[in-house]
Amino acid sequence: MKNIYVEEHNTIPVEKQKSEVVERKGIGHPDSVADGLAESVSVALCKEYIKEFGYIMHHNTDECQIVGGQSEPAFGGGVILEPVYILLVGRATSLVGKKRLPIRAIAVRAAHEYLEKNFANLDADTDVTMECKIWQGSEALRSVYDSRKRKANDTSFGVGFAPLSETEKLVLETDNLIHNVIKKNNREIGDDTKVMASRFGDNINLTVAIAMVCKYLKDADHYMSLKEEIKEKILDNAVKITDKNINVYVNTADMPENNVFYLTVTGLSMENGDDGSVGRGNRANGLITPYRPMSLEAVCGKNPVTHVGKLYNLLSQQIADSIVEECSDISECYVYLLSQIGKPIDEPSFADVRVVMDNNSRSSFNSVKKDIEGIVEDKLDNIDSLTELIVNKKLRTF
Repeated sequence: MKNIYVEEHNTIPVEKQKSEVVERKGIGHPDSVADGLAESVSVALCKEYIKEFGYIMHHNTDECQIVGGQSEPAFGGGVILEPVYILLVGRATSLVGKKRLPIRAIAVRAAHEYLEKNFANLDADTDVTMECKIWQGSEALRSVYDSRKRKANDTSFGVGFAPLSETEKLVLETDNLIHNVIKKNNREIGDDTKVMASRFGDNINLTVAIAMVCKYLKDADHYMSLKEEIKEKILDNAVKITDKNINVYVNTADMPENNVFYLTVTGLSMENGDDGSVGRGNRANGLITPYRPMSLEAVCGKNPVTHVGKLYNLLSQQIADSIVEECSDISECYVYLLSQIGKPIDEPSFADVRVVMDNNSRSSFNSVKKDIEGIVEDKLDNIDSLTELIVNKKLRTF
């Protein structure tokens, strides 16, 4: 029997509260780069373990660190003065019987490929210095947390919620617009972005930071013209998502009168002093939401078989989404999953679900409680399916 608790949550939905703050760090933000590298290394190790031994062995690579370099950007050119330093850190099983796996070579190759694939203006050979300090874990840890036993390798909790508010959707869609639409038609736009929305009542301020690639910009007029174009496209897209009053601000630290612009050589702020760490950026749903419950666990890089810091954050989000989709008249749903180290991952210490019913609903809390319990139990019974989705990169992790 699962420890499933379902209760009605008497609170004002975020959508109806007076204020709200939502943030997303784009794929090229230093913290997101660290997340992406850690996850790519873990996935590469998973695939190698499956290939060589038929199952995923114990590993965690969630301690990647980005140390910013130095650059000298300039309109029409620019140069990297000191490369970015990337440190890959973690634990991974490297010796099985008499067979030894080249875990560091696998990690460095995966990290290099991730940089090449995602950051077109970064030369992964010359603009980056990479060091790998991934070691084999202790014998005790490896024997206790054999992934085939499906036992939690940490006491941790995960949190998920649904549905997204308009402001949350706006932040995600703005980031998506920049990277998948605007950037494709404007090579001047870099990969390092951040979107911050603050809502007070029916007024939303959308502040967007976008690193510009200096070699594609002729001069200040070109830069300012492009910035205005980006602002208009973001605003045009925003009004399709919400009818609230929107103010859009782009690169507000610019000081044209002092010749200060957000210019980069590589389209990444980590080229010039900005550092990054795994787990300091977006949560598993792709957002930073201080007005919602969040887990501070770093999801990226943790093994996708027994590490509940990863699995429970992803699973709680799936549960919340399913409850809102399948059960009527629910305004909000919050899911909390808590593990106990050494216990089966499909048997949490507790699974706590809190739902806010629609004030105008025809359904009562009691009419949906059993359905919710059934959804939670089904998702826990099928928690193993998460592993394949993660390894095949079919789940968002940051």
